[in-house]
Amino acid sequence: MHNILPFLLAMVAAIVLLNMWAAKLKIAYPILLVMAGLLVSFVPGLPLVEVHPDLIFFIFLPPLLFEAAWSISLKEMKKWWRIIGSFAFLVVFFTAFSVAVTANHFIPGFSIALGFLLGGIVSPPDAVSTGAIMKFVKVPRSTSAILEGESLLNDASSLIIFRFALAAVGTGQFIWQDAAVSFLWMVIGGSGIGLLIAWFFVQAQKRLPTDAPSDIALTLIEPYFMYWAAEQMHCSGVLAVVSGGLMMSANRLVFLNSASRIRGFSVWESFVFILNGVVFLIIGLELPEIVEGLRSDGIRLQTAIGYGLLVTCVLVISRIISSYCAMIATLIFRPSVAPRASSNARRLLMPLLLGWTGMRGVVSLAAALAIPITLDGGTPFPHRNLILFITFIAILSTLLVQGLTLPYIIRRGRLLEGIANEESEELTRQKMKRGLKQHVYEFLKNKYENEPNGLGGMEKFLRQWEERAKATEDSWMNEKTKAIFVELLETQRQYLVELNKDPKIDEEIIRQQLYQIDLEEERLKII
Repeated sequence: MHNILPFLLAMVAAIVLLNMWAAKLKIAYPILLVMAGLLVSFVPGLPLVEVHPDLIFFIFLPPLLFEAAWSISLKEMKKWWRIIGSFAFLVVFFTAFSVAVTANHFIPGFSIALGFLLGGIVSPPDAVSTGAIMKFVKVPRSTSAILEGESLLNDASSLIIFRFALAAVGTGQFIWQDAAVSFLWMVIGGSGIGLLIAWFFVQAQKRLPTDAPSDIALTLIEPYFMYWAAEQMHCSGVLAVVSGGLMMSANRLVFLNSASRIRGFSVWESFVFILNGVVFLIIGLELPEIVEGLRSDGIRLQTAIGYGLLVTCVLVISRIISSYCAMIATLIFRPSVAPRASSNARRLLMPLLLGWTGMRGVVSLAAALAIPITLDGGTPFPHRNLILFITFIAILSTLLVQGLTLPYIIRRGRLLEGIANEESEELTRQKMKRGLKQHVYEFLKNKYENEPNGLGGMEKFLRQWEERAKATEDSWMNEKTKAIFVELLETQRQYLVELNKDPKIDEEIIRQQLYQIDLEEERLKII
């Protein structure tokens, strides 16, 4: 333990430094992390990094999925549910099928079951890589909502394919009737268990006298508990975490106070950042061991690289084809929701954006490492090392090629110019603040119209309510005015919740304003 601890601490420090460097270079930090892990892996004398296959899903996936579900806009998911659903399920199945057919045809000894296993591993794009890249280019909220919603659900569909293919490889048979029933139970049962557990935690935290530290501690164990409970019932733990996370996110104002929301945001942001960084470093650190496994299997490195690049090309082409099919279907069946571009030529280029965002990452690595070393009978799992290597090539090549070129393609091709069905973020923010000021003024006027003369400092309070309090003395903020201020903040929250029902309002702007209100409430506690 004393030998590995300095190495783990050095990994965290390297993650922080590389993230700062990536921000300066304006590239996605997963790219630098993978390359750093690859370079460090060749340093002699470093401890071997091994993650047990049975624990890889349980350690990393639940919190990453929970945080993603907590951050996404459920309103935007409902608005774009058709294209999100098609990318999260149909496109993943199509990609896995394409990879399976290609692998079965071009890779010696690869059965269809092994091909689907590989397809299930490499089919889901990585949300972390895409999100890191999107920080450097401004995209419409519709595009970001589609990418976020897809990444949240495609993990579940790809891992379902992975599980069925793994069973087919182990047993040597695949019964469609049993698979269909099992699939329905995994989807319905997993979602139901996640919602049930989320409801229980919401009610418990709502009724118990919890404080910020205990609330944060509960949110840290909730995704693990959802995942474990669903897996014990042979359901999809991924869907349990996703559905439970979405429900808890929608009710965050009900069972969490302002202190828990503010502090929890910082804790989760740091926690998920470290988890993602460790996984991307592991991707690079695992390469020498994977290459050594290829040599023991008698597979030439050049041959394995060729297989990896072939599968990567299939992934990219399948996604681009799917993007254009989705656009054509939208124009035919739902033309009212199709993005409007300044020209038909530019509209035809827009699906390229979705098609080129398919970087692979955390989920693909977790699934590949979760392949058992041996089958139930004790025989080595067929082509395990080759599958790991192909997965590594797919992750590395998509991160480097697509990750580095995506911002350039967006800027150079001006793919996002001329989108006329979304108002600017600044205009939306101004409308929201004007409406909020008017709402607060009417609330104060109606409820406390006859009280200002009887309350010390109330007139000053009325004049300054819309600004952040900057008072250097608290003589005017007595207990009565403080209670009114807290009530005022609560009515602002209610107004914003109602305003968020407007489909034209970006929910991220609403959440930013709610965060400001939470900060204001916390400031009152120390006056």
